[in-house]
Amino acid sequence: MAELYDSIGHGYRNLRRPDPRIAVPIRRALGDAASVVNVGAGAGSYEPTDRRVIAVEPSLTMIRQRPRGAAPVVQASGTDLPFRDEAFDASLAILTIHHWPDRAKGLRELLRTARRHVVLLTWDPSYGGFWLTDYFPEMLEIDRKILPSVEELGRALGRISVTNVPIPHDCSDGFLGAYWRRPSAYLDPRVRSAISTFSKLTDVETGLVRLGDDLQSGEWRRRYGNLLRRSSLDLGYRLVVSG
Repeated sequence: MAELYDSIGHGYRNLRRPDPRIAVPIRRALGDAASVVNVGAGAGSYEPTDRRVIAVEPSLTMIRQRPRGAAPVVQASGTDLPFRDEAFDASLAILTIHHWPDRAKGLRELLRTARRHVVLLTWDPSYGGFWLTDYFPEMLEIDRKILPSVEELGRALGRISVTNVPIPHDCSDGFLGAYWRRPSAYLDPRVRSAISTFSKLTDVETGLVRLGDDLQSGEWRRRYGNLLRRSSLDLGYRLVVSG
């Protein structure tokens, strides 16, 4: 994960700005936890500012993009957290689990370091994808291999609650599904550089050409134009909370 984000993470903070509508359910899930470890913290998105937070991030490129005044950060892997058992009220992991070299071990570490509960924002691989995968079908194959099912999370974390997190049409956090109503954004190499899945595709150019042609000809609007009336959409993102 460190090597990947040392390569693609430059300028990440400008494109992956936390969206306040996604932050609300995350804060709600943390409840009154007075201390939080944020694992795979990146540039600090969604870190609460009203309690004690320690960030964990393996990539120095990402650490250097953390804003002034952000929570203190430890350069370490989520699969080997340098903290004692139950050191924090809650452990937090936002759109990061798919990067871990050993997700079973990482989940055990989240559970080990949290006194109360674990809070995860992830993507449910049972979801069928959205129109972008018509242009890049390899995405589904890749993400279904590296993301845990809800059932796997339940086995690892025990009793869990799972909440759908709809993505607003103008989402400011530029992860893979953020631009579902702004298709031309995916043609921008800067946008793609902040979406790790694009770096894993064996053929990006074919999908880009098809998408560009369909946008120009009006075919995209003919096929997917009904989405332009939606203000938010369920794209398979899920908030998972243990306990």
